[in-house]
Order: sequence, then structure tokens, then C-alpha cells
Amino acid sequence: MNEPRRKRGAERTSNRGPSAIPQLPLRRVTNPYPPMAMLSPDQIEQIHQASMHILENFGIEVMSPRALSLFEKAGARVDHASANVRIDRGLIEDVLKTTQPSYVLTPRNPANAVHLGGNTINFTLVAGPPNVHDMERGRRAGNLRDYADLTRLAQHFNCIHMLGNQVCAPVELPANSRHLDTYFTNLTLTDKSFHVSAIGRGRALDGIEMMAISRGLTLDQMRDDPGITTIISVNSPRRFDEMMAEGLMTMAEFGQSVAVTPFTLMGAMSPVTLAGALAQQNAEALFGVVLTQLVRPGAPVMYGAFTSNVDMKSGAPAFGTPENTKANIASGQLARRYGLPYRTTPGSASNAADAQGAYETLMALWGAVLGHGNLVYHAAGWQEGGLTASFEKFIIDVEMIQHMMEFLRPIEVNEAELAVEALGAVPTGGHFFGEPHTLERYATAFYQPMLSNWQNYEAWQEAGGLDATARATRLWKKALEDYVEPVMDIAVREALEAYMARRKEAIGQGEP
Repeated sequence: MNEPRRKRGAERTSNRGPSAIPQLPLRRVTNPYPPMAMLSPDQIEQIHQASMHILENFGIEVMSPRALSLFEKAGARVDHASANVRIDRGLIEDVLKTTQPSYVLTPRNPANAVHLGGNTINFTLVAGPPNVHDMERGRRAGNLRDYADLTRLAQHFNCIHMLGNQVCAPVELPANSRHLDTYFTNLTLTDKSFHVSAIGRGRALDGIEMMAISRGLTLDQMRDDPGITTIISVNSPRRFDEMMAEGLMTMAEFGQSVAVTPFTLMGAMSPVTLAGALAQQNAEALFGVVLTQLVRPGAPVMYGAFTSNVDMKSGAPAFGTPENTKANIASGQLARRYGLPYRTTPGSASNAADAQGAYETLMALWGAVLGHGNLVYHAAGWQEGGLTASFEKFIIDVEMIQHMMEFLRPIEVNEAELAVEALGAVPTGGHFFGEPHTLERYATAFYQPMLSNWQNYEAWQEAGGLDATARATRLWKKALEDYVEPVMDIAVREALEAYMARRKEAIGQGEP
């Protein structure tokens, strides 16, 4: 008697056929809950004071003559021989007054605008890995074909609000001009905002110009209506290299967003203690924030945090650790102290899209949410400590992001939700399956996962016994089948192609 029932259950739940992958609708995600306070106000003040001591007495090395001149003109103490800059706290406080607590990035489709600041939270595609992986083709060097497919996945899933800078490096293309190909891919295969490469002025300016073309704007119009952002990675401890400084200044000059993010790995590039790492991170982040405002007061800028620890046995970076999670929460407190939007990251050191990859990422994701991150960078597809972009991990991460989005929806309490009438209608010992209150809501009452499998063991086994990673393979392939390229006016596309051709010719064998 039971066997046919199990078979019907397997048929009903294991194969959705041609139906679309269930996903949450496009919406602006907000965090309605109070941010977690891991540090007391006194502790925040202690970290602030330590950061001021670092900036006033130790200084930051800046390998850019243009940046040194800006700091010197503003009243900082500049040693040109060592390229060291020391800033008094009074100057920092004055400059921070011109920053914006929130702002909006508008891509070519205004429906995908990214709100940064306040209680809004946004999730991005992984960025920067030199490698890519999926369960069918294995680990391989990044290439434009995989880049395009991962970009299509980012467009397909509503919970990915923007793209990072190069989801994987297309290594078959020339390093000095491949950014043009990736920008073009971003702009044509999606209509979402993206991060540009800020390795020097040329790459940043190309991203600004191409976004302006896609939106039909001039560079002057883009200055007051930003559409892109970048990550400025500080060479911790206490160094801004010339290319990063030039990229930062270019973005600020043209009114585009910058997330200043120190690379503070405890025990390697920062003190082994969390308090010491946070003090260093805070000093380096504030230094970069100040530079954006010296270039253009009011330039949109975020407080970036990437503090985690290393494995003290091997020196290898670790992510999704308890220390990383605490740093994500505490860094949010520091960002709010200065009234700045907050960029953070979930991550994992796992080499596979496995249980370790999931629990480490989710641990750090909780820190990002509890810390009220506004931009959760590398949110989907990060694997191997950021060295690989994984198709399966992308799907697993999207599932976790959607779980988090539903968690962030407040509980409704009203007459209909309290269901007192339904409670009175169901007899003691009865059930609610056939109750009208249930029938009116059953289809939308609960979050519908795309990856989780809730079959009993027999039905799951009969359907193939696929674990979550194997099911993720099916889902990314299905998503690519269902992907629809956003419409772009042919004249805009031709203008982008013409810009690329001009720039590639101008770049030649040199740096952009």
C-alpha cells in the first residue's frame, strides 16, 4: 500500500519539469532589526582613539605623488622621501563632514538601482578569482565564456543586486585591455550595476565612460548620478600603492562610488588580536575615505571591512571563522560611528562547494546581516578563499541569500495573521490542512526553496539520491537555459563597441 504513495511523492517533488526555478521577486531588501552591538560605546571609542594615534603618529605610505600633494595641501604632514602621510584628527573630523550617509547607484535599468546606506542590504556576485569550477568540467583558468555564463546567472537571479569586478579573470585576453571586454559583457548581458577595476586611472575611467554610454549620459551628468562603484584594497599594513590611489582619485573625481577596504588578515597583515586588527582597519579605511573627499567633497564612499584571520599553522587565509563573523559585526558599528555606508563580505576557505563552504559562508553572512552591511560583496560563488568562482557554490549561496531575505521580512501581527477564527473552527485534536484560512494562503505561506530537498528518504533515493551540490549543478544549467538577455538599443550597443575599439587601439601594448 505504501509503495505507490512513495512513488507518486517522488514524481511530484523530484522533477519540476519545465517550470521556472522558484525565486524571490525583485525587491529592495531592508534590514528592519536593530544592528547587533558587539562592542560597547566605550570600546568603539577606544578603537577610534587607537586609529587616530596610528594616523597621527605612524602615518600611511602613499605611493602616488598626486595624492601626496592633495594631503599636503589639506594640511597633513607629508614626508616626500618616505611617502609617509600623517593626519591630525581635527583634519579627519572636518573632512568626514562632507561624506554622504547614503546614496544610490543607477544602472541602465533604473529598476535595478542599488541603495547604499541606511538599513538597505545588497548582495553581489563574487569578484576577482583567477579560476572557475563546476562539477562537470572541473577547475580551470578563468575565461570569457565562463565569465559570460556567471554574469548571466547574476542577471537571472533577482537576489543578486549587482556584479563585482570580474567574476573570473578571462586570462585568454590581454591583461591590459580585458577590462573593456568584461565591462561590455556586464553591460550587455545584464542591466545591473557593477564594480569597475580601479587599478590605475585608465581602467576606472573606462568603466565610468561605458556606464555613461549605456545610460545615455555625459560624464558631467554621471558625476551627480553615479552608476558604478569600485573596491580600493589597501595594501595592509598602512600602504596605498600608486595604482590603487590613482583609481580611487579617478572614481572620486567623477563622482562614482568607492569602497575603501583594508586587507587586514589577523596574524599576517594586521595584529593577531581582533581589537588591534580593527584599529588598523579603521585607520586605513578612514585614510582612504579622507582622500576621496579631498578630491571631491561629497564624493560617494563606503567604509569597507575584510578583517579575518589566517591559519596560524600554515599562514593560509581563513574565512567564515568566529573571528571573521565578529569582525563583520564590529565593523558595522565603526561604519555607523562615522555615518558611512558599510561594505562587508561572507566567505569560505573551502576548496569545494561542500558543507564547509556552506557553514563558513553562512557564519560570515550572519555577521554581515547582524552588522547591518549595506553591500555584501562576494556574496555568491566565492570558493577556495576567493581563488575560484564556482557555479555550484553560486547556487548554494543564492539559496542562503534568499533564506536571509525571508528572515529579514518582519513578522506581521494583525487580525488576519492571528487566525483566531480559524483556531476556533478547528476542533481539539484536529488539523488545519482543510481550513479556509490555510487554503487561502498555502501557496505563499512559506518560503519555497529552490535547492533544498524535503522528500522522505525512500522518495529521495528513488529520484536519484542527489545531494545539494549535485542538485545545484542541475539548477545552474536550468538557469542558463531560462536566462533572457535584457534588451539594449542597437545604437547604444554600437556606441559601446566603438568605444572598446578606440580604447584597445589607444592602449596597444601599454597600460590603459
